[in-house]
Amino acid sequence: MVTGFYLELGFNTVLFFNKASCVYIIMAAQEQKTVLIAISNPITSGRISTIMKEKGWICKKTSDGDETVDQYVKIKPEIVFIGLNLSTINGHVAALEIREIDPNARIIFVSSKTRLSKVQDAAYSAGAVGILTTPLTKSQLNEKWDKFFLEIPDAPGLADLDELYPEIIHKKEAEISPPPLPPLPPLSQNPPLPNIPLEKKGKRKWKRIIFTLITISSLTLIIFYTELIDLSNII
Repeated sequence: MVTGFYLELGFNTVLFFNKASCVYIIMAAQEQKTVLIAISNPITSGRISTIMKEKGWICKKTSDGDETVDQYVKIKPEIVFIGLNLSTINGHVAALEIREIDPNARIIFVSSKTRLSKVQDAAYSAGAVGILTTPLTKSQLNEKWDKFFLEIPDAPGLADLDELYPEIIHKKEAEISPPPLPPLPPLSQNPPLPNIPLEKKGKRKWKRIIFTLITISSLTLIIFYTELIDLSNII
């Protein structure tokens, strides 16, 4: 009886630890967060990806502005690292569109020190939570890490998005809306006559001359033969 008790206790203990391991794995998977890295420079993009993977984050990378906005809607990342030099639309516009979609988006601009002034303006306009300069180091990111999760600033550039980039807005509207159909002709309108090529004036003139010469020749022959007939009768 005592042996059976310990066997049952050991069996239940094994089940408990197995379930506990499963729960730990599920919780670890649920706690894993996603970061979107939208940077055209592959070295900087790869460096950020390495640092974030060491922190246990899932990394998604892109270098296209339109794709950045699409990926944000698709994966809903907790943080976005973004640069200004992106294809299709630049990082400033992409960041504004993300903030328009999600006011709680946490955007971090990444730039070289030579373009820091321009990036600071874009970060203020889009309400970014921080700025990182290249060459990027792990210590630099860790120093600013806690600040990235403070209160998200407002994005004053959203108010002027249509005026600042009208060509981008109109281009997207043109891609969405189909082209208008051509107007139908009125029912009373007759169909156009077929375009029959006319003979050249010179050809018609030569035809008339040839016809006249043939006619004169024929009349001359008739008169000549008539006179011959009359002379034969006389003889």
